[in-house]
Amino acid sequence: MSDILDLGVKDIRDGVAKGDFTAREVADAFNTAVAAASELNAFIVTTPDHATAAADAVDARRKKGEDLGKMGGVPIGMKDLFATKGVQTTAASHILEGFTPQYESTVSQNLWDAGAGMLGKLNLDQFAMGSSNETSYFGHVSSPWKKDGTNAAMSPGGSSGGSSSAVSARIAPAATGTDTGGSIRQPAAFTGICGIKPTYGRCSRWGVVAFASSLDQAGPMARSVEDCAIMLEAMAGFDPKDSTSLEMDVPAWEAGLDADLKGKKIGIPKEYRMDGTDEEILKSWEQGKEWLRDAGAEIVDISLPHTKYALPAYYIVAPAEASSNLARYDGVRYGLRDLPDGAGLQDMYAATRAAGFGDEVKRRILIGTYVLSAGFYDAYYTQAQKIRTLISQDFSTAFGECDAILAPTTPTASFPLGENQDDPLAMYLNDVFAVPASLAGLPAMSVPAMLNADGLPLGLQIVGKPFDEQGVLNAGLAIQQRAGFDAKPEKWW
Repeated sequence: MSDILDLGVKDIRDGVAKGDFTAREVADAFNTAVAAASELNAFIVTTPDHATAAADAVDARRKKGEDLGKMGGVPIGMKDLFATKGVQTTAASHILEGFTPQYESTVSQNLWDAGAGMLGKLNLDQFAMGSSNETSYFGHVSSPWKKDGTNAAMSPGGSSGGSSSAVSARIAPAATGTDTGGSIRQPAAFTGICGIKPTYGRCSRWGVVAFASSLDQAGPMARSVEDCAIMLEAMAGFDPKDSTSLEMDVPAWEAGLDADLKGKKIGIPKEYRMDGTDEEILKSWEQGKEWLRDAGAEIVDISLPHTKYALPAYYIVAPAEASSNLARYDGVRYGLRDLPDGAGLQDMYAATRAAGFGDEVKRRILIGTYVLSAGFYDAYYTQAQKIRTLISQDFSTAFGECDAILAPTTPTASFPLGENQDDPLAMYLNDVFAVPASLAGLPAMSVPAMLNADGLPLGLQIVGKPFDEQGVLNAGLAIQQRAGFDAKPEKWW
């Protein structure tokens, strides 16, 4: 069983196709591992029956000699932001506790059609709002990693902390994540795995609980660049139900993987050398440059002059969209309803939202409502949108001089749970390197580089041109091959 748990997407898919083991054996092994890992709190709901049913279907197709699909026989974790038909979908919020969709999100349906099975719904920061996975109504997720010499529970990052923890702990070979301002890349960096946010519009948002609609994008989280390429191929595609979906063919990213970067230029943005960035993060960045040089790339200095405005602009745009999106949770049609005795409609709205939303969600709704109010709309929201345009133009100019950009994923390694909980601004700074690519809608990936002196993983980030996921994956593969990162957390759960 332990051998199967160490396998990734490609090895499981190929092993099932060759008959080295059955899809049912794989599903049983991971279902058992999930059940034994409750201390991580990575899953809100487990669905062993779904995993075994999908595995049995794949095994039956193999017996008939039929195509098994891109993800045939691979059981995965599904972030609890994706609607799953007949399975509770909560966005980790009390306000949606008990909500069971009667429909399937496009991304999850694409994965089931490709032969994947579902191990369960993964925990996250409530409504994807958070960077440490401490805002979930269902309790915080623990990283499988520990700081050397301590037993403190560490943050798996956020919002996709359940996804990163499960993949890193080898209780799922891969998982879906969503990235609004770094929520795939930052947790991937914290737990020593890979995660890619594709170009905005590559993966359908239909059936995904909305946070900030102009930023939200689904993507895969797995232990290798190859596995991310395979899973992204299965997830992506045009969806007429999503008005922002890209009407483009899905490239053969797996077949196009190539770590030879001869003739490519990799840009190094000078503005990303920020105060407060951990010294070991900066060293890993320097090492990343050497690895890409070794792969044949030319390293060039570039400028992204409006970088310092990205974080404040993001924390105006995203809460503004959240305050609009979350207005639908009113206790009328689905989810929680808190109706005090003798209360009228407005009282029910207020009581339901007070009981159903967590502190961080309330904080962002209040910020968003404030910046959209009549007296402040132009001063805040309009200005933030102008900054967003300038940041996008910065990237366009930079890509005239380079093919991809190398940067740190996060300013620090993982931190103990609770450390930044009382300081929202310190928490928001976790996303300082991730947010610019999100505002510009660009593909970006985190790849594990090394362990720091405390034995915690550090990630490197590659940002690519619009629609150039292949270039991002190839640069990620070049780093992966040279980093040789094979560290895994010691089992304590």
